[in-house]
Amino acid sequence: MKNIFRILICIIGFSQTSFSQHYANDKFPDGSEITNWFKDYSKIQLKDLGKKYTITDFGVAKDSTKIQTIAIQKVIDKAAANGGGVIIIPKGVFLSGALFFKPKTTLYLSEGGVLKGSDNIADFPIMPSRMEGQNLDYFPALVNAYGVDNFSISGKGTINGNGKKYWDAFWERRKENPKCTNLEVSRPRLVFIWGSNNVQLQDVKLINSGFWTNHFYKCNNVKLLDLYIFSPHLTSKAPSTDAIDIDICTNFLVKGCYLSVNDDAIALKGGKGPYADQDKNNGPNANIIIEDCTFGFCHSALTNGSESIHNRNVIMRNCKIDGASRLLWLKMRPDTPQRYEYIRVEDIKGEAKTCLAVFAWKQFFDLKGRPDVPLSYGDHITLKNIDLKCDTFYGVENDPNVRLSNFSFENLNIQATKTSIDKSIINGVNFTDVYVNKQLVE
Repeated sequence: MKNIFRILICIIGFSQTSFSQHYANDKFPDGSEITNWFKDYSKIQLKDLGKKYTITDFGVAKDSTKIQTIAIQKVIDKAAANGGGVIIIPKGVFLSGALFFKPKTTLYLSEGGVLKGSDNIADFPIMPSRMEGQNLDYFPALVNAYGVDNFSISGKGTINGNGKKYWDAFWERRKENPKCTNLEVSRPRLVFIWGSNNVQLQDVKLINSGFWTNHFYKCNNVKLLDLYIFSPHLTSKAPSTDAIDIDICTNFLVKGCYLSVNDDAIALKGGKGPYADQDKNNGPNANIIIEDCTFGFCHSALTNGSESIHNRNVIMRNCKIDGASRLLWLKMRPDTPQRYEYIRVEDIKGEAKTCLAVFAWKQFFDLKGRPDVPLSYGDHITLKNIDLKCDTFYGVENDPNVRLSNFSFENLNIQATKTSIDKSIINGVNFTDVYVNKQLVE
């Protein structure tokens, strides 16, 4: 019944922003101002996107069985050559491999319109890319924008990654080699945006990605408004289909979205490895706000890592959690210097297996000959105004290579099975009006 209700919400276009609330004296956790850019939720209008290029008017057939990558790309290229415009996917299903949007072009999906990814990896030619905290040659996404400022994806339609064949191949490989890496099985992402500023995605449905769903690398001023992001986790488990990967971005707003995927919902990334902080391809995330969202099944609602070196000024607020494995997760890689600081999670209701998780993430780590283990830090982390049912409240591991300081827990109502709290792990931890199973934490 819950799934039916969610689908109905998506179909009728219900916006999760309806439960938004006003925050007085609104500032980032380090005290810096939150600019008015974060408070402008204006939607892009089709009429303002320039000349319209409906793909079926330019040689793309109304044939849901035919791969039409070349024909659709020609429409994009034509629009770019003519000074820009909006590429419109009309009602119907259109199959394609990797598409590359050019400067001054945008994408609009009409209601009932579906851009569906090919399940043949040959339709995604290898090229310079970024995956799992490293720059490398890899498969592009279905929708790609490299250096396209003001890029947008809008409309009431759907981008469907058609990922089942890729998922099955991944699980088959895991049977052969349980230690295989995520990159060993060839899979495309759904949306990849690199080096683009003033980007907005709104209203569309983004489903069934073969790999990560939305990946933003070195982008500034990005807004994701009222998106429906989904991949299955039960009958057909969709591996590593992160909903939103934020990779070295500044000023990023996620508002009114529904996210349910078989991996992390929102993951902050930026690099990995013992010398990751010295690599010019890596860098920090700063000024991230996630608000008025609903999280279905996911490994974590908000994750720092596992390929991340510095995240600062992150707010997650006014969200509903329905089945996340973790609410806030600080993944501490033993092979990477990390600093996660000024993170605030507030006004949260729902259920998760673990409220706060902080422990070593050792999957695929490699010191690459570095003799010492780089230190990592978590500082000024705040959880406040949270009403949560969970198995574990305080999943904080004592790690000699991690320095935790200035954690604040305020006004929490927690139901938990595992209730132990070791305050000694954190240097400077404060509990104010925190109740676990109706018992005040002293």
